[in-house]
Amino acid sequence: MTDTFDPISGYDPANVARSETFEIEAPSSIVWEILTDLPRYGEWNPFCVRAESTLEIGAPIHMYLTNFWNDQINLNIEYVCANDPEKMLSWGLTHTPDWPYGARRDQIVTALGPDRCSYLSTDAFYGDTGVHVMRFCGEWVTEAFNRTGRALKARAEAMCSARRS
Repeated sequence: MTDTFDPISGYDPANVARSETFEIEAPSSIVWEILTDLPRYGEWNPFCVRAESTLEIGAPIHMYLTNFWNDQINLNIEYVCANDPEKMLSWGLTHTPDWPYGARRDQIVTALGPDRCSYLSTDAFYGDTGVHVMRFCGEWVTEAFNRTGRALKARAEAMCSARRS
């Protein structure tokens, strides 16, 4: 994805929530293993405490997300749109007349060598409503992604250390 405005898709880089970039002392294969092991999300992920999907392109992903404002768990269903092993896992919703809140979440893993990688999570809010979604919940989404990134880093580094022992 480019980082310039696209009038066709409604992508505007100003309407993208981004996590910090987390450098992880573990191979990208371990990070990928954690990201795709959906039944274990509740063991480590403070934001998405449960997830169900085949992770095939077009498949739904049922996510049970923690609302950090009120500690409730909310079901969110999106559709897998990228699954590039050890590089990117993405899902989103298409803008429709019934749901004018198109979005795409990308989780990007970048190998930094054989035993290190980085992780970045973004959520692009599309179309005319993107600016409103970003203003309303961009800060909350960024915090949720940062909590997830910190937890992913801790889990991956612990798994890597245990496997080396």
